[in-house]
Amino acid sequence: MKYLCLVYLDEKRLPELPDEDCVAYDTAIRQSGHCIASEALESVQTATTVRVRNGKVSVTDGPFAETKEQLAGFYMLEAKDLDEAIRLASGIPPARVGSIEVRPIRPIRETAARERGPRTEPP
Repeated sequence: MKYLCLVYLDEKRLPELPDEDCVAYDTAIRQSGHCIASEALESVQTATTVRVRNGKVSVTDGPFAETKEQLAGFYMLEAKDLDEAIRLASGIPPARVGSIEVRPIRPIRETAARERGPRTEPP
């Protein structure tokens, strides 16, 4: 089962986490076969928020909401169950100064394909 681990922390605390710790964990979790994808994000100050209301696009500089902790990165993991995903998430270095939100991936493509049934014409 796939899980997305969202890494949240107060950006002011980033210097407490050596990049080498994060890279070492990333390397280990990839070698174990659990990591599908992972990336660190640039500062929340570089964010752009896009909304569409009544067909009109609105673009705003900055994050969606002001919070104490910001989204700093993510890991897409393959784990046998939530317990294993939590164990893996607990090793993510920013968990020491922030939090890791672990969420199962909803298999939307598979569900839609099942409901639609076999295709008889090309997409």
